[in-house]
Amino acid sequence: MSEPAMLAYYASHSALSDPRAHARLIGGLPPDIATLCGVLQGLLIHEAWIERQGFDAAAFSGQSRATLPVSERLDQLFAIDPRPLTHARAGECRALATCRDFALMLCAALRQHGVPARVRCGFATYFAGHPYHDHWVCEYWARDRQCWVLVDAEIDEPHRKGLPIDFEPTDVPRTAFITGIEAWKRCRSGAMNPEHLGHGTTTGLFFARVNLARDLLALAKSETSPWDSWRAARDPYLQLNEAALSSCDDLAQRGEEGAVEIAQSLHRPPWQ
Repeated sequence: MSEPAMLAYYASHSALSDPRAHARLIGGLPPDIATLCGVLQGLLIHEAWIERQGFDAAAFSGQSRATLPVSERLDQLFAIDPRPLTHARAGECRALATCRDFALMLCAALRQHGVPARVRCGFATYFAGHPYHDHWVCEYWARDRQCWVLVDAEIDEPHRKGLPIDFEPTDVPRTAFITGIEAWKRCRSGAMNPEHLGHGTTTGLFFARVNLARDLLALAKSETSPWDSWRAARDPYLQLNEAALSSCDDLAQRGEEGAVEIAQSLHRPPWQ
C-alpha cells in the first residue's frame, strides 16, 4: 500500500469508528488533539478509576465494560445526558469505559475530520501491575511532522497525579508505549522480558501473542476481535510451541505494512 493510499485508508471510518447518525456532532468538535482529549475525559470514565476519583461505583452497575461502536456509545451518552458533547458530565453521568474506548472515540473524531488515525494495542510503562501493562491508545498522522504520533486520551488530571507520567499524553514517547508488534519483536530478541508484560495474572509470551494479534487487527481497522476472548484460553494454548513462535515471528516481521493482508489469518484465535 502506497503512503497516500495508506493515509486515505486510515482517514476513513471502520465499522466501529463510524458515528453514523451522530456524524455532524462529531464533526463539529474542534480538531485540536488536546481539546478532543479533554472532551472525551468529560464523557467517559475508566472503570478502574471510578472509586479512585471519589465516585460511586454503584452508579455504573448497569453498564458493561464491553467496547461499543462509536455510534452506540454516543447513543448511550445522549441517553444519560442530552447536552452537547462539549459539556463535561459529572462523574456519575459519564459512560463506563476502558482505555480502548478512549482510543476509539478519539480515532473516530479524527477520522471524521479527515485526519488519518488508528487504534493501537500494546503495553504502557506508566501503569501499576506490570512494567509493561496491557493498554490501548490512538495514533494519528501528524502532517507537519510527517510521522505517526501516539496519544493517550485517557490521561486526565487524576491520572497525572496518581501515575508516573513525565510526558505530554498528546505525544506519548515510544519508550512509554510499546505497540504489540514491537513488544513481540523485543521479547523474541531478548530486549524485553515477556514475564514483565501482561494483564492481571496473565503474562508472558502468550499475552505478547495476544497483543501482537490485536495490534495487527486494529491496524486492519478491526478494533475489537475474537482475540479479545483471551481470558477463556486454557492449556495447552497458554504455551506456545515452535510452530506458534515461528508464525508470530513472521507476523511481527511483516508488521504494520502487512497488517491488512495478515488480518484474515487472525480471524480465529487457536483456543476457539
